[in-house]
Amino acid sequence: MSPTQLQAAPSDAVLLETATVERAKGAAPKGADLSRYVRQHLADIDALPTYRPVIGCIIPAYNEAETIEAVLRSLLKQTRLPDQIHVIVNNTSDETFALAAKFAGPRTAKKRRKGEQARQTTEVFVHDIGENPDKKVGALNYGFTQIPDADYLLGVDGDTTLAPDCVAKLEAEILSDTRIGGISAIYTIDDNGFRGLVAPLLIAGQRAQFAAFNMQNMLRGRNMAVLGGQCSIFSMKALREVMVDNHQATPWVNDSEVEDSLLSLQIKSAGYLTKISAQARASVGGMTTLRALDGQQVKWNYGAIDLMWPGQRGDTRGQPFHPNLRLRWAENFGMATNIFTRVMFMLLLAAALSINAFVFSPWWLIPPAVAILLNLRIALSMKGRTWKDVVFAASGIGAELYMWLRAGHFIRAWVKFLSKVQTDNWAEQAKAERGSGNSHLVPLVVLGVSFVVLGWTWLQLPALIQSSILWLGWPLLYVVTIAQTIVMLAKLVRRQHGYRV
Repeated sequence: MSPTQLQAAPSDAVLLETATVERAKGAAPKGADLSRYVRQHLADIDALPTYRPVIGCIIPAYNEAETIEAVLRSLLKQTRLPDQIHVIVNNTSDETFALAAKFAGPRTAKKRRKGEQARQTTEVFVHDIGENPDKKVGALNYGFTQIPDADYLLGVDGDTTLAPDCVAKLEAEILSDTRIGGISAIYTIDDNGFRGLVAPLLIAGQRAQFAAFNMQNMLRGRNMAVLGGQCSIFSMKALREVMVDNHQATPWVNDSEVEDSLLSLQIKSAGYLTKISAQARASVGGMTTLRALDGQQVKWNYGAIDLMWPGQRGDTRGQPFHPNLRLRWAENFGMATNIFTRVMFMLLLAAALSINAFVFSPWWLIPPAVAILLNLRIALSMKGRTWKDVVFAASGIGAELYMWLRAGHFIRAWVKFLSKVQTDNWAEQAKAERGSGNSHLVPLVVLGVSFVVLGWTWLQLPALIQSSILWLGWPLLYVVTIAQTIVMLAKLVRRQHGYRV
């Protein structure tokens, strides 16, 4: 049913004027009758159906048996139900389809709105498209074909649960400005139920990483470089314009390892805004093993580099300094600086100790102290923070360990890209999540071998050359560290305008 836009209702003054005219004709109602007539007329207008855009929800699901039921329950508990929900099962070997199929069919729910009970309906469809060579991209595009009459497409991952008012807030925000092509929810990771040492550390690190990323985008005018596939709403008009502008048969294409980043770039190029929501929230599945985290982060980093580099894959125009990619360059430069300062400090410290030339200075404590304060501020800005988030940030140890892990992912991604070896990073991530492969250990092995080689080489050098290296190395490290500390201080004192991540 296509929505109908109602004309503005006549005011009370107009009704009173009409009643006056009728009275002059001899058919005027009396005072009490007139008031009753006005109230009943306004009540009848309020009872008429109002404009309601059609939202089609697409859930690409690949081996999501552990989470798909929770995802569908969270969607069916929304204060604003999507008008259709399509679960697109693909390349799956577990019970995802059977579990999702239990929710298939029409659904009706009573939702409270302004003190009244509003009746909403939706319908859940479950599609098993079998073997799908385009993986998530293929599933998303298949879902797109199932909602041709929708005004907005809501993309939700098969391991993402939404806050009860998430869809309502996304709808209100995207309706508020016709220039908006897509809005991403504020993501976090549920940290309940994880035990041991590794899993809680990795979850805390990912929560901090997401929080910092979200806050960075909020403070940039809520401009979002990446409309994440975890939970984002898209204007169907914007998606169709992207298809026309880029001569594509579908909104998503497999030209990039990070399909959501490429689509966000194309939406921005089409003249639309890409935003992060101020309030809509969703919880995504986190990586609980070193293998799984490595597979995910290397794929993300590789895809970002692929987009940044001019003329890669299907992006024949080459847009390395596109507005959505400037932040990517800044992130990569920041990570390279973090790696440089940490590795340089360890090498210079070991070298100085080997010839008894080490002299401690309390000034060295300033950079880590500022880093801890910055991490702590980010943790305190998290809406659903726990004591684990605060301890992770305040101790400095957990954050530092996680930074080393991210450094390994960063280096592996750049090496894979520069080597031009074609690999299926989607398959690599899936393999890592199943607990296979040892690629995550490569950076550690390379770092260890490098330190041994450099250490042996250092010991073979004459004392004069050793002293000269230290004389040049420490000042260089000082300059870079001071610049890095100034950047952290600027972030530390920057106003957050009440945003919560």
